[in-house]
Amino acid sequence: MKNIRNFSIIAHIDHGKSTLSDRLIQATDIVSERDFQDQILDNMDIERERGITIKSQTVCLPYTDKKGDEYSLNLIDTPGHVDFSYEVSRALASCEGAFLLIDASQGVEAQTLANLYLALDHNLEIIPVINKIDLPSADIERTREQIADDLGLDPETAILTSAKTGKGVEDILEAAVRLLPPPEGDPDAPLKALIFDSHYDPFRGTIVHFRVFDGRIRPGDTITFMSNNASYKVEEVGIFRIIRVPQKELAAGQVGYMIAGIKTVSDTRCGDTVTHKKQPCASPKSGFRDTKPVVFSSIYPVASDDYEELAAAIEKLKLNDASLIYEKDTSVALGFGFRCGFLGLLHLDVVQERLEREYDLSLILTAPSVRYEITMNDGEVMIIDNPALYPDPTRIQSTREPFIRAAIIVPDRYMGAVMSLCMERRGISKNYQYLTSERLEMIFEMPLAEVIYDFYDKLKSVTQGYGSFDYEITDYRETDLVKLDILINGEKVDALAQLVHRERAVERGRMACDKLKEEIPRQMFKIAIQGTIGAKIISRSTISPFRKDVTAKCYGGDISRKRKLLEKQKKGKKRMKMVGQVMIPQAAFLSVLKTDND
Repeated sequence: MKNIRNFSIIAHIDHGKSTLSDRLIQATDIVSERDFQDQILDNMDIERERGITIKSQTVCLPYTDKKGDEYSLNLIDTPGHVDFSYEVSRALASCEGAFLLIDASQGVEAQTLANLYLALDHNLEIIPVINKIDLPSADIERTREQIADDLGLDPETAILTSAKTGKGVEDILEAAVRLLPPPEGDPDAPLKALIFDSHYDPFRGTIVHFRVFDGRIRPGDTITFMSNNASYKVEEVGIFRIIRVPQKELAAGQVGYMIAGIKTVSDTRCGDTVTHKKQPCASPKSGFRDTKPVVFSSIYPVASDDYEELAAAIEKLKLNDASLIYEKDTSVALGFGFRCGFLGLLHLDVVQERLEREYDLSLILTAPSVRYEITMNDGEVMIIDNPALYPDPTRIQSTREPFIRAAIIVPDRYMGAVMSLCMERRGISKNYQYLTSERLEMIFEMPLAEVIYDFYDKLKSVTQGYGSFDYEITDYRETDLVKLDILINGEKVDALAQLVHRERAVERGRMACDKLKEEIPRQMFKIAIQGTIGAKIISRSTISPFRKDVTAKCYGGDISRKRKLLEKQKKGKKRMKMVGQVMIPQAAFLSVLKTDND
């Protein structure tokens, strides 16, 4: 065990975690040059296209140090985006140490601080690494000052690297061996292993990723999951070296995978403890805290026949993404679907794209919403995240919405732009402080509902990409909430309803009507699209009809002949409008989610 090291690479978005992982993998020669590709641990198409890491990935690196001792290094590459911080906390639970990457040109950013606190919660040994030292804009001395002032770490211990050129990679491997503690545990005690991830293989069933804390596990052992007492016989155990490499056994301190013919996807839970059936451990390992979803949206299949396929796909995706929460839902307009909870809008976007790509489904999503607390006149408190469940306004005494504490780190020249953006979103400025002579940390209290739409994109725009943003939910506060209904030709479409603050209702209603006008195809009759609050119409767009030229054959002659034909056409259109059902395309439902007019 003294020759095993389990560590993670954590950082803000785009500070070079995946590139550094690539260099470490190349330095230990576990992949031939011919098979190597950039971002080798990002194995989903969506990760490569967007250039972000979504899933934390494990790889076991063999390393021989300068003295000639052989080590086994278990590296876990983690995501940087705030929506996937849950992935980071799960990865850290299986580690003893972490390398905290800081971009030499950008310095310490909001997510750098958030990830540092996550690592400190797990009592990890933290080694700062200054990356991208080859950039012309790199300022190493300023970054060292920030490490000392903002993070409270010793700047002298910081390792200087360039993940792009490979400079300093050897120093990181030596630091992992010298500075990080080996795992603790007893290989002869009863088996105690923690599941930190899993994925579904159509040929082998569920493949469980786990860290062994005590004992040993071998093929042929009968194991039990402690949360539901499900028992299985182990078929294969092994380690990750980009591909799965089977081993004779995994002992205390090691990280690897297990295949045990697990067909029922729901049996495997992240944070569960695995132990031997005949000789169980005394108590389960404390798992991960349950994630609290903050954004809710309903997902429906475009064709209602695909509901069963959607149900199976969501269950398999849940296995690989423990933070996804879902329950059954129905809509008059769209039929059967699922109400899902997400950690943020990027998470929602990724889940939708993975369902469409990996399971070949066509989906419709409803407008995202947050959880509101509603107190009724009789004192009953309801928690609502779905506009369809919003009660009659006359029975409501008060409504409360979630507020967040947002920490925004920006160069001070953007202070005014950030201030006005946050004030637009009903933000309250609480505090600001200079971290260095030019960088500023601004603290705001804001309603979560104003942040989930496009706040992050707008922040990046007004700060030219230099602003970084991190938030945590603090409490619930009184709000003036209304339900915005969308009527198409006088009929309510429940899937387009939104819960909004009264001040923003008119603006949101106009935006929704204009977007739908662009997406809904023209008919032979006029289509009215209206936004309403109760019986009051607050916005309207009209789709003008196609018009057949019925007077084309009347050339010359008396005007009354033309008028007669036009009157006849008008009567026909009226009749058509009474029976005409408007088909709403999938793009129309999606267009309502996008708030920008561009």
